[in-house]
Amino acid sequence: MTTCFAAPAVRASPPGTESERRVHVVQGEFHVTGDPGVVLTTILGSCVAACLRDPLARVGGMNHFLLPGRGEEAGGDSVRYGVHAMELLVNGLLREGARRERLEAKLFGGARMLEGLTDIGTQNAEFAKYFLQRERIALTGGSLQGDRGRRVQFWPASGRARQMTIEQGEATVFAAERRAKAVPADVGSVELF
Repeated sequence: MTTCFAAPAVRASPPGTESERRVHVVQGEFHVTGDPGVVLTTILGSCVAACLRDPLARVGGMNHFLLPGRGEEAGGDSVRYGVHAMELLVNGLLREGARRERLEAKLFGGARMLEGLTDIGTQNAEFAKYFLQRERIALTGGSLQGDRGRRVQFWPASGRARQMTIEQGEATVFAAERRAKAVPADVGSVELF
């Protein structure tokens, strides 16, 4: 069963020649599923994506948040903030049969994309690690910080994750994120288990 919670609607890539269905998670969205045929994808710069799963229930999900704060002042955009995005993801997993004590996480993103401005990437990364520690959720992998964007794929049922770095200065990362393109499985990939 697949449960989708997002603001706005989560978009799936059109069916291709592959047997798996890709669901792209953009800023302010999250997606929870136990379907072994689904791969969750996202493109990150300074944003962070948390990939959480319960290995026994074989259910998992991904979020994508823009800012580490609480977001009370943001009204309907509060899912773009770390605290709200993490709580929604955890609660979505629990509704699908996950148990809090079995959750494990992989964190991606938090890059410093522009020198001379506030390092929001580091703030996002530190917040995500702090949240997991506070909630006693095991951090089992991922890739945080640096100076490059990332394309991330996560198979929630198995916990497998793959990251492809984006060349420094590639301006299309933000445009691609807004258009929610499917993530190609090509060169430069690193698989994390």
